[in-house]
Amino acid sequence: MPTLRRLSLAGLALLTTVSGTSMTAAAKPPEPEGLSAAAQVGRTIQRMSLEEKVGQLFVLFAYGPDANLPDARNTKLYGVATPAEVVAKYKPGGWIYFDGRGNVQNPSQVATLSNQLQEAAIGTGLHVPLLIATDQEQGVVTRIGPPATQFGGNMALGATRSTADARTAAAITGRELKAIGIRQDYAPDADVNVNALNPVIGTRSYSSDPKLVSDMAAAQVLGFQRDAGITATAKHFPGHGDTVDDSHNDLPTINHTLEQWNTIDAPPFKAAIKAGIDSIMTAHIVVPALDPSGDPATLSKPILTGVLRKQLGFRGVIVTDGLEMAAVRQKYGDAEVAVRAIEAGVDQLLLPPAPDVQYNAVLDAVRSGRISERRIDESLLRILLLKLKNGVFFQPYVDVAKVPAAMGPAESLATAQKIVDKSITLVKDNAKTLPLSNTPRKILVTGWGVSTTQNLANSLAKRGAVTTVAQTGAAPTDAAIAGSVTKAAENDVTVVLTRKAWDSKVTDKLGKQRKLVNDLMATGKPVIVVAVQDPYDIAYFDTAPTFLATYGYAAVSMESLAKALYGEITPTGKLPVDIPVAGDPLTPLYPFGHGMSW
Repeated sequence: MPTLRRLSLAGLALLTTVSGTSMTAAAKPPEPEGLSAAAQVGRTIQRMSLEEKVGQLFVLFAYGPDANLPDARNTKLYGVATPAEVVAKYKPGGWIYFDGRGNVQNPSQVATLSNQLQEAAIGTGLHVPLLIATDQEQGVVTRIGPPATQFGGNMALGATRSTADARTAAAITGRELKAIGIRQDYAPDADVNVNALNPVIGTRSYSSDPKLVSDMAAAQVLGFQRDAGITATAKHFPGHGDTVDDSHNDLPTINHTLEQWNTIDAPPFKAAIKAGIDSIMTAHIVVPALDPSGDPATLSKPILTGVLRKQLGFRGVIVTDGLEMAAVRQKYGDAEVAVRAIEAGVDQLLLPPAPDVQYNAVLDAVRSGRISERRIDESLLRILLLKLKNGVFFQPYVDVAKVPAAMGPAESLATAQKIVDKSITLVKDNAKTLPLSNTPRKILVTGWGVSTTQNLANSLAKRGAVTTVAQTGAAPTDAAIAGSVTKAAENDVTVVLTRKAWDSKVTDKLGKQRKLVNDLMATGKPVIVVAVQDPYDIAYFDTAPTFLATYGYAAVSMESLAKALYGEITPTGKLPVDIPVAGDPLTPLYPFGHGMSW
């Protein structure tokens, strides 16, 4: 293959700067058979068939907790029943885990699955391990739950303003992922959430302030890559923070001018690149100022090659957001999407909804000359060098016996709790309800979240409260609201948890969370309103006398909330976003930086 012969070993050595920073001697994996790392990669590429090369560009998943366990859903999607057979069929370069698709039961099981998949990949004869990834953003997007260490998520970190804590959170998260065989985290989210009505980003973003997002994203890149030794992935390029559409269901358009894009959206990605980010994920969004064609960024050569590669100088791996999402499938068929993504500059095709169709479409594009084999080699080289850099190329397996001790050790849990404690934001307390005294009292915990309401009640009970739980859901029925109102009259204080009560399209469809809050306040009993996801909820019941924001609803956040309610900690969180008046996005109700204390 003449194309491959032109990739000299000297050239390969130069390209070990996958993310713009050279591999240090300490980071280099062992050099078997006396060959340099670069030479090993070069030899690997030279012996690969076109089919094997194309397979390496795909990041797949399979249903089930065991690589050797058949699942009819795999057969329907791939034509083979077990995850191991999927690996053998496509020889993919990457793999992704989902908790909702049966991949995650407990850490030891995940570690065993990782080893099984790596054995399948190496056993194909290609001898190239998988780069296993997941979305462990923390907060609302968390695939690996307890006993893994849990944090409050990006916006909670933004509320603390501490880049040191952001780096620590990423380091702890990354080390625990690495222990179970996951070497790539699709994090951090580098979007700047400047739209309070954004249905898909919200608290996944650190802030509406580009500098704060930039500082936090860069800190987390260092935590993941330098401290934990796994690959970080900044997303969603060129910036998904100003949309009212969810790209899982629709194709959003970001109408920022070029100047606005450079001022708002670009800085966090520039900061991540400067910090040495190894991978960047694309967004299925249209940005006319960067490409007027109407193509989503994932399929846009002007955006991915022109802006990301040439203008911003990114040299690492570009991975698509999930190709199963509706936004990227609207304009072209699945086969064309895969080909156009590679033409645009993508290296990895994540979650193809039609694997056979898309795999063969890329092969056909190369065989017909539409895509050169050299172009495939460029992506393959980046992918293999990334595997080399993070150590999976020569050390793909994990020690399952060490997993229990590595997941959620006491020191990490204590550190996480201290970090989340700093995020709790007291937005208002006109009634001077807080902090609660240590006097015994009956507290009703109601509102959204089966486990969230119970976790808060448990934390309050540890502090001497007699608690009642009345979980009402995201769209409470009239009967549920009436039941909570009745219980509120029987208790001394009510804490009502809201989640995305601003979002009439998705969660609070009929304004029922708002009705719940208003009816509870009408009882005349003290009511404490807590937004456990987006802090924007307060705009829809600003008459609530006491309001706090936690930015997350995991148990760790509810424990911090209980500590704040009882005055064990002084609220120090500051709003990382502007909260606008309901229905008037240009008029601030509570500005960026607002936060009360006592």
